Amino acid sequence: MSIAKIIEVNASSKTSVEDAVKSGLKKTAETVKGIKGAWVNEIKVVTDDGGNITEWRVNLRISFVVE
Repeated sequence: MSIAKIIEVNASSKTSVEDAVKSGLKKTAETVKGIKGAWVNEIKVVTDDGGNITEWRVNLRISFVVE
């Protein structure tokens, strides 16, 4: 029988949502083994005074198997 655990991680990128997700997963994988999937729980943006997006932010729920 397998048991999974879910953690929440915030990550950001100057270029895209996809890059923010990838960097969040990559950084988490440095210390968490057995990652099986992730959900993008929330997407936020940071803008400049002109309304241009300067940073993408995501909140991820990452699941992994507990050994």
